[in-house]
Amino acid sequence: MDTYKDLGLVEDADVGHPWFGRHRLRPAAPAETIRRMLRHELRDTGWPYQRLLPAAPMAIPRASYAEVFRAALALTELLRRTALETGPTTADRLAAYRMPGTEDRLWLADPFTEERYADCVVRPDLVIGPDGPRFLEFNVSGALGGVVETQSRLSVWRRLHADADGRTPFGSHSPFAVRAGMFRSLAAERGVAPRVAVVGSARVNGVERRYFEMEADHYNSHGLTARFFEPEELHEAWDCAPHLRHGIGLRNFTIPDWLEVGLDTAPVQDALDNGCLLVGTQTSTFMHSKVTMGLLSEGRPWMTAAERALVDRYLPWTRVLAERKTEREGRTVDLLPFVLENRELLVLKAGLGESGKQVVIGREVEQAGWESAVGEAVACGTSIVQEFVAPQTCRVALIADDRDEPYEADVAPVLGPLLFGGRPAGLFCRFFGDGSAGIVSVRGHTSSSDNVTVAV
Repeated sequence: MDTYKDLGLVEDADVGHPWFGRHRLRPAAPAETIRRMLRHELRDTGWPYQRLLPAAPMAIPRASYAEVFRAALALTELLRRTALETGPTTADRLAAYRMPGTEDRLWLADPFTEERYADCVVRPDLVIGPDGPRFLEFNVSGALGGVVETQSRLSVWRRLHADADGRTPFGSHSPFAVRAGMFRSLAAERGVAPRVAVVGSARVNGVERRYFEMEADHYNSHGLTARFFEPEELHEAWDCAPHLRHGIGLRNFTIPDWLEVGLDTAPVQDALDNGCLLVGTQTSTFMHSKVTMGLLSEGRPWMTAAERALVDRYLPWTRVLAERKTEREGRTVDLLPFVLENRELLVLKAGLGESGKQVVIGREVEQAGWESAVGEAVACGTSIVQEFVAPQTCRVALIADDRDEPYEADVAPVLGPLLFGGRPAGLFCRFFGDGSAGIVSVRGHTSSSDNVTVAV
């Protein structure tokens, strides 16, 4: 089979932004076979039904793939330092961020351990702008979306595209394999047995038990001992014989999600108090807040010239919203009047939020709506404004429910590099199959789809 198609050889073809490269992978099976395999892998996980599915992995040049992780790792370290410097103690940081009281829980007794393992699980979101990658936000939490999805998509593509010797024409990290390596290292560092507790709940909206058990099953078949715990079962991770304790684990939930369905976080606190380290720790919430990105974009006194250049290269102009002065393109501006007068250039984001919630794209609302949203954000004091980045497109092969064959479309993907324990762990991507751009949530749009991005 001719594995690659060189889009650059298609006469008069608009192949999208050069960063995506000229080559893509051809579909390796009939549409119905691919459709069936993709849906089988994510069955019974809570992942929504998708009318549009990818027909092959999204391929980018190896240099582009490496650039994403190189920049993501460097920016994550700067983000971590920025978050910790907002205050010398947890209490100081809670005050500086104006964190809601619901987030003031699930802390480890040892502050150093609490801070040390905050950034174990990270997934930035980025788009390719006119000048290349731009990181729009950093999701720092053990409950990241995209991990199971990337593992599942990658499993299908490897089976379909591998040759007789098991070799594939693309490269990609495996999320579960890298995360298993993180837990082995964590167990060795902590001096405990490699027994992993995957903590979450199938009672949260949009997720089922198999979603968690897939990861635990992978660990159990690759040299670790793992178990999925619902909160009421979690005492069994520590209130048992010493050789049966689960001393490390994944905190695969968010406090707001649990509170929304009436789940008690007290069993998690009991596990933490009895020696179970669940990553990422609660300190990750400071890194997760978009306020931290605003502080980093504005610049910190300790940054070197090289770090400043890195931030300018990969972060869009981002500022914590308040009535104050700041720098914009080499000049000093009054931030609030500038924001009110330039809605088409900007995006307004709450400090905490997920799945595109609490985000207002200036060019998509009327001036009155923009002014109202900005006024509310200023009053809260925990929002940012960010320069709008026009997402660039690439060409992909898709499968639709109403078509018998794959077809080509231009999409504007949001890329999500997975980072576990500071190591690359796969490149999640999501997009609108109809070619539109904006806040891409697979759960919120009929043409939304997801895939794994690989290097060729």
